[in-house]
Amino acid sequence: MRLVIVTGMSGAGKATALKILEDAGYFCVDNLPVPFVDKFAELTASGNSEITKVAIGLDIRSGKALEKMEQILEHMAVQGISYEILFLDAGSEILVKRYKETRRIHPLAESGRIEQGIVLERERLIFLKKHADYIIDTSQLLVRELKQELDKIFIQNREFKNLMITVLSFGFKYGIPSDADLVFDVRFLPNPYYYEELRKLTGNDPAIQNFVMGFDMAHVFLDKLDDMVRFLVPNYVLEGKNQLVIAIGCTGGKHRSVTLSNKLYERLQNQNDYGVKLEHRDIGKDAAQGK
Repeated sequence: MRLVIVTGMSGAGKATALKILEDAGYFCVDNLPVPFVDKFAELTASGNSEITKVAIGLDIRSGKALEKMEQILEHMAVQGISYEILFLDAGSEILVKRYKETRRIHPLAESGRIEQGIVLERERLIFLKKHADYIIDTSQLLVRELKQELDKIFIQNREFKNLMITVLSFGFKYGIPSDADLVFDVRFLPNPYYYEELRKLTGNDPAIQNFVMGFDMAHVFLDKLDDMVRFLVPNYVLEGKNQLVIAIGCTGGKHRSVTLSNKLYERLQNQNDYGVKLEHRDIGKDAAQGK
């Protein structure tokens, strides 16, 4: 039997994850009282049940009983009941935004302050996060992307990559991405915008890529950026970081930044130690504004 304990921050997508696992054939139980967790695990692992895949939702709604969960996990290990813990997390600003959009009340926001509830929740869940086999930061994930990650782990049984790197192109005139961890400015490169035949193209087009990468300094920049990222990643992993956003910007986010983001993504995407995805935030904004 495969037993997965699904937990994490309120608003990070636990309910969505349980629905995805249920669709994948898991028998899912949400908000099971903590004292019943090991009993339920023993029952389903006894061999007398036809259930072979189980997911238990567990979160801060369990109240003070959650403190007993560490002892229960130890008891399950002694009994030979194997389990995996999936911990869903997200940045505090993202969680606040999600709560405001849905107009829900945070379980620990007794004073009405969502921020205070989130801080308190992080403190109470830290022991579960330390025990977690899989930590997924949903700050930048769409539902379909979360489904893809869960499919890899719980359906395809592929090796999980705790760190997800997002290579993000953007335009400075539209603002620096608020969630960026590393920001790089490539406005030092010649701008294709000033060439009429190139202006309407983007960094996804070969003509723009050939123009941008036709300058030696573009290759030097890419080599140095690649080298720095490869140095930083193992150290971020050691520190427990599970989400890294590398933002590369030019003036409009259409030509130079898109090209360099594409090139960096190509270099990073086949690594075994982390996952990588590519986004172009502002690539279509000039066209939308008729420029």
